[in-house]
Amino acid sequence: MCCGLPPLPTASETFTAASGITRKLPLGACDRQIHGRVKLAISLIWDIFSHMDTASPHFKALADHLRLLRAVRGLTLQELAANSGVSRATLSRIENGEVSPTAETLGRLASAFALPLSQLLAPLEPDFPPLVRRADQSIWSDQEKGFTRRALSPPSGRLKLEMIECEIAPNQRIVYERPALPGHEHHLVLLAGALVLIADGVRHDLRPGDCLRYRLRGASSFETGEQSARYIIAMA
Repeated sequence: MCCGLPPLPTASETFTAASGITRKLPLGACDRQIHGRVKLAISLIWDIFSHMDTASPHFKALADHLRLLRAVRGLTLQELAANSGVSRATLSRIENGEVSPTAETLGRLASAFALPLSQLLAPLEPDFPPLVRRADQSIWSDQEKGFTRRALSPPSGRLKLEMIECEIAPNQRIVYERPALPGHEHHLVLLAGALVLIADGVRHDLRPGDCLRYRLRGASSFETGEQSARYIIAMA
């Protein structure tokens, strides 16, 4: 007997988690209240693992590429941690495909490798197809910041310009401590919403249709208020 309630008979109960996964739980000595909490906890755990399984191929592709970039430069995890300001433990988890880096972590790694963010996310194309269908454009997301980055025109070894389309959820702030390539040219057009962009200490309040042109040499930040922001950046 537990908590004044008689034990439940040994049996099993079938239930479906929020993800749609169906499992059977044994019913035993715990009382009904505890049993309900256990069911809820296990449901949440299964949901988390089901989402991790879905995302794991994307994590692995990014993890393999980041590990290759470090190996080509002959850096240890500890050396990369010192250069980027990202802890060795976090780098290890990223390279093992256990977690996806945040936008700010990617910014630190881009600076440490002296590569644009786009070349952290995918290898540089030796050639380029003239037409890139929307369905074929790669997407990377930082769920923690509600940030999505679409490669409209991926970087190529034979092209100088690349274009990305980004969206940031409301009430978010993304900070990049330093540029990957000092002096890198940016042309940003706000398509929808509102965005506060601070580049090299100068604040710019952007509205739809505004175009901001700048060469980044220091820190930058992207901040949204009650509205989300969707914009395109062309970089050369």
